[in-house]
Amino acid sequence: MLKVVYWGALTLACASFVQAQPLPVASPESVGMSTERLRNIDRFLEDEMARQRVPGAVVAIARQGKLVYFKAFGHADKAKGIFATTDTIFQLASMTKPMASVGALALTEQARLPLQSKLSDYFPGYQAMQVGVPTADGKFTLEPQKRPILIHDLFRHTSGITYGGRPDGGSPIAALWPSGGAASYMGTSKEFAEALTKLPLVYQPGTVFEYSLSVDVLGAVVEKVAGKSLGEHLSETVWKPLKMENTTFKLSDAQRAKVAQPFPQNPLDGKPQAIALINKPATFDCGGACAFGTMGDYVRFGQMLLNGGSLEGKQILSPAFVQWMTSNHLGPGIQNRVANVEPHRAGYGFGLGVAVRMEHGLAAVPGNPGEYSWNGANGTGFFADPKAQLVVAFGTAAPGDLRKYYREQMQDLVYGALMK
Repeated sequence: MLKVVYWGALTLACASFVQAQPLPVASPESVGMSTERLRNIDRFLEDEMARQRVPGAVVAIARQGKLVYFKAFGHADKAKGIFATTDTIFQLASMTKPMASVGALALTEQARLPLQSKLSDYFPGYQAMQVGVPTADGKFTLEPQKRPILIHDLFRHTSGITYGGRPDGGSPIAALWPSGGAASYMGTSKEFAEALTKLPLVYQPGTVFEYSLSVDVLGAVVEKVAGKSLGEHLSETVWKPLKMENTTFKLSDAQRAKVAQPFPQNPLDGKPQAIALINKPATFDCGGACAFGTMGDYVRFGQMLLNGGSLEGKQILSPAFVQWMTSNHLGPGIQNRVANVEPHRAGYGFGLGVAVRMEHGLAAVPGNPGEYSWNGANGTGFFADPKAQLVVAFGTAAPGDLRKYYREQMQDLVYGALMK
């Protein structure tokens, strides 16, 4: 069921009340998109809801800096009969990572967090970590680091840190690591970062892209450098300047009532499912997974990046830093496993907190070289394409494998509406 806001040809459809728009509004045709083809998004999501595969969704699309599609579907909380609106709040999971990376780069701009500095400069225990080497009997031996973990490695997931509980061929090393679920984010950021030093690294630093808890550790480093919580730092450097009023690590009671809830059972297999961080909030501001926010807020964040680090007169990063952030940082000596995390992303590299498209082909989705993106494990997604001048943010409460299906379909649907 379509509920609140749809901007197309400057028309507010099915609106029960008018909400402030995150960006200036334009008709799709005025910026080279098709209103009729954008309706394919409506049809797709309405069909998914009719099949009881997802409770609802919010989609925001901007082109050439103008909002052309901003629409809410279905329910934020079907059990309570709460409809989704464009100010529905989503648990962003790994869509926290690009924001945490921008906050960290704001310190790098001030020469307070150089990327070649060692992680052990901030948490000395990382110096003594050893690297696990699998053996033929299903166990592993340990060897010293061949070079230290650098701050650069945290941004691009080349630290040798990992996520436990992910498909990894049954690695006995990865099996020792926390999964990044809610249970991982108890205690303080310092306690979290120091606890990881007791584990073996899964790869030598700087050799393999291994999707990981690296950005959570980066967030703990940011707190040490900035002298405040990650949430306070991001609020001051990113969220408040960009007027991202509903993006936070700590929900108010009013915000909590707006959070999108998943179906209690996974529609694919009928097994119980939940978004853990809604029910068991983290006790510290984890940079890899713990933020909440609206799609309207996130499309403003994406537009800031597409504008070269500024929005409405607020400069968050310099244009040079945004270009650097959104360039591939996986050189020829690094094994690129980005498509192991998201199979539709063959042909992508990784920058400083975002995946970066390197080729027109190879990937299972359309796009241009230079497009950058990242998604969230609970059903949210974001991508920005500088050549197409396109920013997209979408939210669902779909923590199961359907989230991967929606990532691919949404990119197909959006590019299918581009006319030039």
